Amino acid sequence: RNKILARDIDLKAVARGTIGFSGADLANLLNEAALRAARGLKKQIAKEDLEWAKEKVIAGPERKSARMIEEERRIVAFHEAGHAIVNRALPNADPLHKVSIIPRGLAAGLTWQLPEEDRVLETKPRLETQLAILMAGRLAEKICLGKISTGAGNDFERATAIAHNMVCRWAMSEKLGPRVFDKENRLNFLRQDAEAERNYSEATAEKIDNEIERILKQQKDGAQKILTDNQD
Repeated sequence: RNKILARDIDLKAVARGTIGFSGADLANLLNEAALRAARGLKKQIAKEDLEWAKEKVIAGPERKSARMIEEERRIVAFHEAGHAIVNRALPNADPLHKVSIIPRGLAAGLTWQLPEEDRVLETKPRLETQLAILMAGRLAEKICLGKISTGAGNDFERATAIAHNMVCRWAMSEKLGPRVFDKENRLNFLRQDAEAERNYSEATAEKIDNEIERILKQQKDGAQKILTDNQD
């Protein structure tokens, strides 16, 4: 409201890229875009202003003080390319939107997907696809540069959480059957964070660990084949 937008801006595309935003978040996004346009002495908000504002709101501001040496920029470039190639190769992935090696927030680079629709549920194939994409950054470093960096820490943290939830909370393991293994303790009102109550034996815990490891390895192997086949 009360903002002049360029004619080539597709608000449906903006909506797809801002899933989960509240009204206040959207207002902040447009205000940031308007400020950038004004700084550029423009009379209307352009597509690139909106894109810049979206990245700032979601991923944080550009860290212009984060000066990476050329070797680090090269590592980040291969890392993000790895995510992007596996994303493009797998049918259950959300469409690839943008790849960047500009540091933002805590991230050294960014591979951005743009969902085609709102989703309330996730399917097992889509979760497995997410795992493969997350694994691909580190794999690309190793395949193309022969070394690995600390840049994949957050990727592995997210992948481990997804695989853990697949096994323990969403009963997606055929080996362990339709059973949930993490039960939130809802009786302890004194704690703000939910406390996981263990409701299984040591033998079952070992099976859970093995199943999480199997799921992660399966998707890692799949991602590695895609990157090796498409190394050029």
